[in-house]
Amino acid sequence: MALSLPTGTQYAVATAYAAIVSVTAASNAAETELTTAANTFAAGDYVEYVGGWSRMTNRVFRVKAAAATSVTLEGMDTSVANLFPAGAGAGTLRKVTTWVPIQQMLTAEPSGGDPKYAAVSLLDNENDINLPDGYNAQSLAMTIADDPALPHHKALKQVADSRKIAALKAELPNGSKILYNGYISFDETPTMTKGQVMAVRAGCAMQGRPVRYVA
Repeated sequence: MALSLPTGTQYAVATAYAAIVSVTAASNAAETELTTAANTFAAGDYVEYVGGWSRMTNRVFRVKAAAATSVTLEGMDTSVANLFPAGAGAGTLRKVTTWVPIQQMLTAEPSGGDPKYAAVSLLDNENDINLPDGYNAQSLAMTIADDPALPHHKALKQVADSRKIAALKAELPNGSKILYNGYISFDETPTMTKGQVMAVRAGCAMQGRPVRYVA
């Protein structure tokens, strides 16, 4: 058993990416291998995948290994063919090249992501049943101690104004990493409550489920 506190967690927002690279094929494996048009990646890179596999698209992964024309995504299990149809994994990758640390984070609260069910009422059964039907949309709400002179303030504003999907990374004190990907929002008007630190608010409307690495 391990108990953890979030104190010391560091957040960062992606503000720049390398050129998009085409993925021509993807393997069904315990850790999927993507065939790429060209290799601009290295182990340890963080990449966003967009493609035909709905359970994998619009998520950010860490590169485990890279060869001349292939990339292995750490921990992305695509071995179940009915969830990841063979031949449907083509798409694109783009590598995060710049992370801007988000300093003075006060809170980071996830919401949504809970399972959805379709209620079914059968004539020959007096008890209704629930069938799993995916998950509700998920988001991350952040409050940040106000200081417009810090680099993250400008970075969050620019990313939010662009209305483009961007990655967020959380690095926990125990070495665990959580990767989010979605539309970033930023309200630079600070809260003002007597006796409390002025704070601004940011958010991430996720387009895919977070990815977590234990180290």
